[in-house]
Amino acid sequence: MDLGLLVLRVGVGVTMLLHGWNHVFGGGKLAGTGRWFESMGMKPGWLHARLATATELGAGLLFALGLLTPLAAAGIIALMVVAGITAHRKNGFFIFRPGQGWEYVMNLAIAAFAVAAIGAGEWSIDHALDLDVESWWGAAIALVGGVGGGLLFLGVFWRPPREPAT
Repeated sequence: MDLGLLVLRVGVGVTMLLHGWNHVFGGGKLAGTGRWFESMGMKPGWLHARLATATELGAGLLFALGLLTPLAAAGIIALMVVAGITAHRKNGFFIFRPGQGWEYVMNLAIAAFAVAAIGAGEWSIDHALDLDVESWWGAAIALVGGVGGGLLFLGVFWRPPREPAT
Protein backbone atom coordinates (compact mmCIF):
# COMPACT_ATOMS: atom_id res chain seq x y z
CA MET A 1 0.00 0.00 0.00
CA ASP A 2 2.83 2.42 0.80
CA LEU A 3 4.37 1.89 -2.64
CA GLY A 4 1.01 2.56 -4.30
CA LEU A 5 0.49 5.74 -2.29
CA LEU A 6 4.01 6.92 -3.09
CA VAL A 7 3.51 6.37 -6.82
CA LEU A 8 0.11 8.09 -6.75
CA ARG A 9 1.35 11.04 -4.67
CA VAL A 10 4.43 11.58 -6.81
CA GLY A 11 2.50 11.18 -10.07
CA VAL A 12 -0.21 13.68 -9.17
CA GLY A 13 2.15 16.01 -7.31
CA VAL A 14 4.69 16.21 -10.14
CA THR A 15 1.86 16.75 -12.65
CA MET A 16 0.69 19.77 -10.65
CA LEU A 17 4.25 21.00 -10.15
CA LEU A 18 4.93 20.82 -13.90
CA HIS A 19 1.73 22.75 -14.66
CA GLY A 20 2.95 25.55 -12.41
CA TRP A 21 6.45 25.35 -13.88
CA ASN A 22 4.99 25.67 -17.38
CA HIS A 23 3.09 28.82 -16.36
CA VAL A 24 6.38 30.40 -15.31
CA PHE A 25 8.73 29.15 -18.03
CA GLY A 26 6.65 27.81 -20.94
CA GLY A 27 4.74 29.33 -23.83
CA GLY A 28 3.23 32.66 -22.87
CA LYS A 29 4.70 32.55 -19.35
CA LEU A 30 2.78 34.24 -16.51
CA ALA A 31 1.67 37.13 -18.72
CA GLY A 32 0.09 34.77 -21.25
CA THR A 33 -1.49 32.69 -18.49
CA GLY A 34 -2.92 35.88 -17.03
CA ARG A 35 -4.42 36.89 -20.37
CA TRP A 36 -5.96 33.42 -20.77
CA PHE A 37 -7.44 33.57 -17.25
CA GLU A 38 -8.79 37.05 -17.95
CA SER A 39 -10.46 35.77 -21.15
CA MET A 40 -12.36 33.19 -19.06
CA GLY A 41 -13.55 35.82 -16.59
CA MET A 42 -10.93 35.40 -13.84
CA LYS A 43 -10.22 39.03 -13.11
CA PRO A 44 -7.63 40.37 -12.67
CA GLY A 45 -5.91 37.74 -14.80
CA TRP A 46 -2.37 38.67 -13.74
CA LEU A 47 -3.26 37.98 -10.10
CA HIS A 48 -4.95 34.66 -10.81
CA ALA A 49 -2.05 33.48 -12.95
CA ARG A 50 0.23 34.00 -9.98
CA LEU A 51 -2.17 32.48 -7.44
CA ALA A 52 -2.80 29.40 -9.57
CA THR A 53 0.90 29.00 -10.32
CA ALA A 54 1.92 29.32 -6.67
CA THR A 55 -0.76 26.79 -5.67
CA GLU A 56 0.28 24.34 -8.39
CA LEU A 57 3.94 24.60 -7.40
CA GLY A 58 3.35 24.51 -3.65
CA ALA A 59 0.55 21.94 -3.46
CA GLY A 60 2.25 19.78 -6.09
CA LEU A 61 5.54 19.69 -4.20
CA LEU A 62 3.89 19.08 -0.81
CA PHE A 63 1.67 16.33 -2.23
CA ALA A 64 4.58 14.55 -3.92
CA LEU A 65 6.61 14.68 -0.71
CA GLY A 66 3.66 13.65 1.45
CA LEU A 67 3.99 16.75 3.60
CA LEU A 68 0.83 18.36 4.99
CA THR A 69 -0.94 16.02 2.60
CA PRO A 70 -4.59 16.91 3.34
CA LEU A 71 -3.81 20.61 2.85
CA ALA A 72 -1.90 19.89 -0.35
CA ALA A 73 -4.84 17.76 -1.54
CA ALA A 74 -7.21 20.64 -0.74
CA GLY A 75 -5.06 22.93 -2.91
CA ILE A 76 -5.15 20.46 -5.80
CA ILE A 77 -8.89 19.91 -5.46
CA ALA A 78 -9.53 23.67 -5.37
CA LEU A 79 -7.46 24.14 -8.53
CA MET A 80 -9.35 21.35 -10.26
CA VAL A 81 -12.75 22.72 -9.21
CA VAL A 82 -11.86 26.13 -10.64
CA ALA A 83 -10.33 24.65 -13.82
CA GLY A 84 -13.23 22.25 -14.29
CA ILE A 85 -15.84 24.96 -14.01
CA THR A 86 -14.09 27.80 -15.84
CA ALA A 87 -12.22 26.00 -18.63
CA HIS A 88 -13.61 22.48 -19.13
CA ARG A 89 -17.27 22.29 -18.05
CA LYS A 90 -18.79 23.33 -21.38
CA ASN A 91 -16.69 20.83 -23.34
CA GLY A 92 -18.32 17.65 -22.04
CA PHE A 93 -16.73 14.81 -20.13
CA PHE A 94 -14.00 13.40 -22.38
CA ILE A 95 -10.56 15.00 -22.55
CA PHE A 96 -10.29 14.30 -26.28
CA ARG A 97 -13.28 16.54 -27.07
CA PRO A 98 -12.58 19.94 -28.61
CA GLY A 99 -11.55 22.32 -25.85
CA GLN A 100 -10.85 19.33 -23.56
CA GLY A 101 -13.54 17.90 -21.34
CA TRP A 102 -13.49 17.69 -17.57
CA GLU A 103 -12.51 14.02 -17.05
CA TYR A 104 -8.83 14.88 -16.48
CA VAL A 105 -9.40 17.50 -13.80
CA MET A 106 -12.01 15.31 -12.11
CA ASN A 107 -9.60 12.39 -11.90
CA LEU A 108 -6.80 14.53 -10.45
CA ALA A 109 -9.24 15.83 -7.82
CA ILE A 110 -10.44 12.31 -6.99
CA ALA A 111 -6.86 11.04 -6.68
CA ALA A 112 -5.97 13.92 -4.34
CA PHE A 113 -9.07 13.27 -2.24
CA ALA A 114 -8.35 9.53 -2.04
CA VAL A 115 -4.80 10.08 -0.80
CA ALA A 116 -6.03 12.60 1.78
CA ALA A 117 -8.63 10.10 3.01
CA ILE A 118 -6.21 7.14 3.12
CA GLY A 119 -3.22 9.10 4.38
CA ALA A 120 0.14 9.73 2.74
CA GLY A 121 1.53 6.37 3.84
CA GLU A 122 4.64 5.35 5.71
CA TRP A 123 6.90 6.56 2.89
CA SER A 124 6.04 10.21 3.43
CA ILE A 125 7.35 13.18 5.35
CA ASP A 126 4.03 13.34 7.21
CA HIS A 127 4.74 9.88 8.62
CA ALA A 128 8.37 10.69 9.42
CA LEU A 129 7.29 13.79 11.37
CA ASP A 130 4.31 12.02 12.97
CA LEU A 131 1.89 14.34 11.15
CA ASP A 132 -0.24 11.53 9.72
CA VAL A 133 -3.84 12.56 9.13
CA GLU A 134 -6.01 9.85 7.70
CA SER A 135 -9.58 8.72 7.34
CA TRP A 136 -12.35 11.22 8.06
CA TRP A 137 -10.13 14.11 9.14
CA GLY A 138 -7.93 13.97 6.04
CA ALA A 139 -10.99 13.55 3.82
CA ALA A 140 -12.80 16.45 5.50
CA ILE A 141 -9.82 18.80 5.26
CA ALA A 142 -9.34 17.99 1.56
CA LEU A 143 -13.03 18.10 0.65
CA VAL A 144 -14.08 21.17 2.62
CA GLY A 145 -10.87 23.05 1.89
CA GLY A 146 -10.75 22.02 -1.76
CA VAL A 147 -14.34 22.16 -2.91
CA GLY A 148 -15.31 24.95 -0.51
CA GLY A 149 -12.20 26.97 -1.29
CA GLY A 150 -12.60 26.53 -5.04
CA LEU A 151 -16.28 27.52 -4.98
CA LEU A 152 -15.61 30.48 -2.69
CA PHE A 153 -12.80 31.60 -4.98
CA LEU A 154 -15.13 31.41 -7.99
CA GLY A 155 -17.86 33.29 -6.16
CA VAL A 156 -15.51 36.13 -5.32
CA PHE A 157 -13.42 36.41 -8.48
CA TRP A 158 -15.06 34.72 -11.48
CA ARG A 159 -17.04 36.90 -13.81
CA PRO A 160 -17.65 34.74 -16.89
CA PRO A 161 -17.93 36.54 -20.19
CA ARG A 162 -21.49 36.83 -21.41
CA GLU A 163 -22.44 34.68 -24.37
CA PRO A 164 -23.56 36.74 -27.39
CA ALA A 165 -27.34 36.82 -27.78
CA THR A 166 -28.64 34.83 -30.74
